[in-house]
Amino acid sequence: MDSQIKNKALEIIKITDGEICDNCLGRNFSKTLEGSDNKHRGLQIRNILAKEGYDNLISDSCYVCKNLIERIDKKFIDRIIEKIKSSGVEFSTFLVGTRVSKEIIEKEESMHKKLGLDVENIKKELNREIGKRISLEMQKEVEFNTPNIIILVDFLKNDIKIQINPLFIEGRYKKLVRGIPQTKWPCRKCRGKGCEYCNYTGKMYTESVEELIEPEALKISKGTSSKFHGAGREDIDVKMLGNGRPFVLEIKEPLIRNINLDDLKRRINKSAYGKVEVLDLKFVEKNRRSIIKTSSKDTYKVYLAKVVLDQAVELEDLEVLKSLKVIHQRTPIRVSHRRADKVRIRNIKHLEYKLITPQEIELIIECQGGLYIKELISGDENRTKPSISQLLEKNAKCKKLDVLEVNI
Repeated sequence: MDSQIKNKALEIIKITDGEICDNCLGRNFSKTLEGSDNKHRGLQIRNILAKEGYDNLISDSCYVCKNLIERIDKKFIDRIIEKIKSSGVEFSTFLVGTRVSKEIIEKEESMHKKLGLDVENIKKELNREIGKRISLEMQKEVEFNTPNIIILVDFLKNDIKIQINPLFIEGRYKKLVRGIPQTKWPCRKCRGKGCEYCNYTGKMYTESVEELIEPEALKISKGTSSKFHGAGREDIDVKMLGNGRPFVLEIKEPLIRNINLDDLKRRINKSAYGKVEVLDLKFVEKNRRSIIKTSSKDTYKVYLAKVVLDQAVELEDLEVLKSLKVIHQRTPIRVSHRRADKVRIRNIKHLEYKLITPQEIELIIECQGGLYIKELISGDENRTKPSISQLLEKNAKCKKLDVLEVNI
């Protein structure tokens, strides 16, 4: 045995008074001694030391783990597997997390510090060893980044819990009617508790895009709840048409993950017929949620706007609208109570116009996400510059607005 390894081993024996199990002994040499696992490394060290006269090193109690590792036997693994099966969860990947006493952690850290060792701690070994055995028994894969479930083993309470991680489904939705918000809108009076003002529903509106999509997804996945994440949002009185708006539906604690998305799409579109339609459903990872939510200002959107004027115009008067390129827009009055008061700069990529009547025009506007179209038309008391009203020198108001495209 290398003299440095031998000396370290003897120091450990001295610190622990020889009361150390093979796993806890071998773990200290995981980076310096070859072996199939820490138990095997510990046996190697113990056998070699015994041959050199240190033969009184076997103890019934481990100074470090208090024989915790010995508890991971077949009966213990079977108990975990039974817990998983009884939960009814469907999964293909998992991760193990453990909780041990503070005393064990502190003893091990103190010993590592005295010996100048930089090796894994006991929790990592426990997680790995439990994970290896469950993987072998259940034919499932350990996944460190995005596991379907996390098995939480609490050695202090002798308790096992199964944490079911969310399922993320991305798609696009069309909102075919006006008058419904994108997400649940709690009553402004009672804040969701239910009162006379909201007819004791707790909501300002009876339904939303979220609530029309959610029920079928929860039913088919057997999830407990969900959260809707949209790539921006349209106003309540605005339709979302064309190729739809991207969204991610986060389903909490789904028991079923192997979902037929074509079937889910069909069920949602049937139950929400005439109001909401979903398309292009696909499974995505967790990070897609934040990408979708923060994508609004990086997108380009196409709008169809019907505009009424307080005075008549002729077709040639509309030529000036082609000069709309860079817009400086202060936070609109209607959203100033919930948005920071600042000036945002947004670009218009393309604009087309059509004269319907002398006092009504139709606009197709392709612009950067985050541009408020209603205020681009009205000017919003001169908070948006330039605006349709300003350029035409007439009061303009958005009569009807549809979103035709959202490109991210």
